[in-house]
Amino acid sequence: MHIEAVLFDLDGTLVDSAPDLGAAADQMRIRRGLPSLPYASYRTVASSGARGLLGVAFGMAPDHADYADYCREFLANYEQRLLQETRTFAGVAALLQALVQQGLQWGIVTNKAARFAEPIARGLADLQGAGVVISGDTLAHAKPHPAPLLEAAHRMGVAPERCLYVGDDLRDMQAARAAHMPGMAALWGYLGGAPVEEWNADALAQQPHDVLVWLEQRGRA
Repeated sequence: MHIEAVLFDLDGTLVDSAPDLGAAADQMRIRRGLPSLPYASYRTVASSGARGLLGVAFGMAPDHADYADYCREFLANYEQRLLQETRTFAGVAALLQALVQQGLQWGIVTNKAARFAEPIARGLADLQGAGVVISGDTLAHAKPHPAPLLEAAHRMGVAPERCLYVGDDLRDMQAARAAHMPGMAALWGYLGGAPVEEWNADALAQQPHDVLVWLEQRGRA
């Protein structure tokens, strides 16, 4: 079937938010007299949110007695700096513009809570044309459950099988498969979860422009 809409994950796919996420966690280390960690340490876990970042910063898992307090502090720090260094990845703006020019809808499906996702989608000019923004707390389920992707397709009036989902994490491909959407791995992103070879993605994109190439090969771009 022809693709009529492209849905994207947010962190690690459309936007490079790792600098702000990492800084929010590193701020906690500095406050406790611990040395700052290099940005590269945080980037690899940026798609995992507080769980991943607190794991790197403090070796702390969600079952730790202090995790809830640390998580609240981390989220408060992050909320204060959502857009200080967060930007769309190179090539994303051109990709989104091309989709619109070619008559395709596009939207965002992220596990990021709405209190963070919506200000980013509104605050970055490149993302303001999103036809839909489904956050991690929009529904009762988040990815890898298919419900968020199916809800996005429903709101855009497009059959799920006519949507392409692009993401940089294993759970993105799991959600796409469960929603009966083709899934494309964004190799420029953070690549969370198992090795990409184990994701069973329908396609791989080295750069945002590769999304257009894939659509052209299917005769729909």
